[in-house]
Amino acid sequence: MSTELTQIAERARKHQGQALTNLHQFIDARTLEDSLLRLNRVSSPGVDQQDWASYNEERSMRIPELLSRFKSGTYKAPPIRRVYIPKGKGGQRPLGIPTIEDKVLQESVRRILEPIYEVDFKPFSFGFRKGYSAHQAVEYMFNKVSFEGMHYIIDADIKNYFGSINHGQLREFLDLRVKDGVVRKMIDKWLKAGILEEGQLSYPKEGTPQGGVISPLLSNIYLHYVLDAWFSEEIQPRLKGRSFIVRYADDFVLGFEEAGDVSRVMRVLPKRFKKFNLELHPTKTQIINLDNNRGEGQRSFDFLGFTHYLGKSRKGYLVLKRKTSKTKFTLSLSKIRDWIRQNRHRPLKELIVLLNSKLRGHYSYYGITFNSRCIGKFHKEVERTLFKWLNRRGGKRSWPWERYEKLVNEWIPLLRPRIYHSFLPANPS
Repeated sequence: MSTELTQIAERARKHQGQALTNLHQFIDARTLEDSLLRLNRVSSPGVDQQDWASYNEERSMRIPELLSRFKSGTYKAPPIRRVYIPKGKGGQRPLGIPTIEDKVLQESVRRILEPIYEVDFKPFSFGFRKGYSAHQAVEYMFNKVSFEGMHYIIDADIKNYFGSINHGQLREFLDLRVKDGVVRKMIDKWLKAGILEEGQLSYPKEGTPQGGVISPLLSNIYLHYVLDAWFSEEIQPRLKGRSFIVRYADDFVLGFEEAGDVSRVMRVLPKRFKKFNLELHPTKTQIINLDNNRGEGQRSFDFLGFTHYLGKSRKGYLVLKRKTSKTKFTLSLSKIRDWIRQNRHRPLKELIVLLNSKLRGHYSYYGITFNSRCIGKFHKEVERTLFKWLNRRGGKRSWPWERYEKLVNEWIPLLRPRIYHSFLPANPS
């Protein structure tokens, strides 16, 4: 952390619970230039169609001019270009693409706000935070359920979270910690920025567009006050048994030791969210008893791409296990099958090297303790798919299975599955 960010963090700790001012002084030409260098250099351009490389060529002129407009308050946030990316089961997710210059300024403001909120954010919040990961969230939940007996689960789903954030309420939350006029005026401009979609410009009155550099932090701040602080400071002290919360961005799970506690929280949770313009999905939010026997009701839940369920460890202890969720397994396999079909014309070595890169990405996320069977099955399916399409090159069968096995096991080996994230504590294991 730089000296400037360390100073901000120290001020935030010293004045915890108070709003900080004069933060814009920490943004200078060097900060903006560093922010530019941190951006994805191959990201899609915004409404001005300028890419990173061309902006970087002009940075000696553009950066000082951007700093002047920011400090004087004359900077106008340009519209955000909206596109759609594939989502599971044939759906689409909206993605907002700011201009490169807007990303530079968003990244700079994000960097000076982040140390303030890192002082406030709860340790069970894992999304969009430096040093926190989805695997840590899974491990945190594993420990709570496995070793503290919290087998009653609320598996929650927020409808259109990023598009539902109330701007007025967000401003009230920001007032609690940030009262720098220059920074706050800039955030307001981003919240009010137009959305350009298929040539039509609109001005949403709520939400933060997914894809904006500062949007993840703003969304984390909103749920920190709506959910994290409320549950940990107001609800948990009133419960009879032990409980936990784990959150990653807008995905969260609540766990309880007592059945009565889970029922009480389930009654007040939708009311709490409604108060802040949010809604829990009525069919996707449910209570789960992990101790249910087969046929008695739901006894597993999905979180961060894994299906979580109770099972016995090698030493016979009841622990929270996980496997790749059916939805994610099917989606990942469909994508890699399409890729093999579309790239089967490539030279053989190049094809397998690129395929191994995709397999490595899959294993690096899903290669986690208790999930060896699923990643092994994934490997087998990919192996079969590659065999199928290699035998359709040139219109005739040229790879008998025995020869193909030598190819993927000896000559140009297909990357085999492995566990990248091992969470096996000494007791129990």
